[in-house]
Amino acid sequence: MKILITGANGQLGNELKLSSKLSDDKFIFTDVDKFDITNKNMIKNFLKKNKINLIVNCASYTAVDHAEKEPKLAQKINSFGTKNLSVISGNLSIPLIHISTDFIFDGNTDIPYKEYDKGNPLSVYGMTKFESEERVAKYSFRSIIIRTSWMYSTFGNNFVKTMIKLGNEKKSIKVVSDQYGSPTYAKDLADAILKIVVFEKDATAKNKDSILFSTDTNKKHQIYHYSNKGTVTWFEFAKAIMDIGNINCEVLPITTEEYKMLAMRPKFSVMNTEKIRKNYNISIHFWKDSLKECIKKINHKV
Repeated sequence: MKILITGANGQLGNELKLSSKLSDDKFIFTDVDKFDITNKNMIKNFLKKNKINLIVNCASYTAVDHAEKEPKLAQKINSFGTKNLSVISGNLSIPLIHISTDFIFDGNTDIPYKEYDKGNPLSVYGMTKFESEERVAKYSFRSIIIRTSWMYSTFGNNFVKTMIKLGNEKKSIKVVSDQYGSPTYAKDLADAILKIVVFEKDATAKNKDSILFSTDTNKKHQIYHYSNKGTVTWFEFAKAIMDIGNINCEVLPITTEEYKMLAMRPKFSVMNTEKIRKNYNISIHFWKDSLKECIKKINHKV
């Protein structure tokens, strides 16, 4: 099977490069230079030429605050780009796994969100990702949407690496203490995606129901939530990073109102992950255990 990974230079794309080395399938990793999801002709030609069997779409505009200043660009990539990919892959009967976000929710709850809960984005980024989900559901052939949250990795720019950098430069930092969510180690998500692919392939081989590779011609579509176990605030997350990294920097709590940001964030964006655990028999690590693994790798790189 030929599996295309878009947005391969991002955190999740890079983790998929590592995790896929043990796979029997052939993976093709692309980024905007070789596979621009805003370019219809490029999409069509690439998919036909390479005879792709599955797409994992990690391509996304993810700069939450910058999106408030350049909404057209965020929409071009997240909404229109995803529509292009969904329409063309749909016409070619190529199944799609699409990565979305907890930021499609408004956070006006204290109960973990389930997949069927209604989205109500507070930011341009959240809105464009919400639109991307609608495009996938409407135009793709068969698809799985995976919503994730607070992603970090040894690759790229993220909260963990920023905290380590600031912690080594400053005696104290202020971090928001009234926003709740679940950190996600991109390596864990990459492993989960590959397990889903194997599960779906096995189901088809055994003539069982498969969302992605069923032999019938009906469209199939599912949404799943994936994040590491546990609920924390950004403040608690930052404190754990300093403790695990043995960094001598005091972390001070600050409210969302005090910490001015361009984009509004949900105050509570914890997601219920029972469905993905149950349907695919996926074991999900506790957030702090995965954080320890990531920081160990970051320190080893340095």
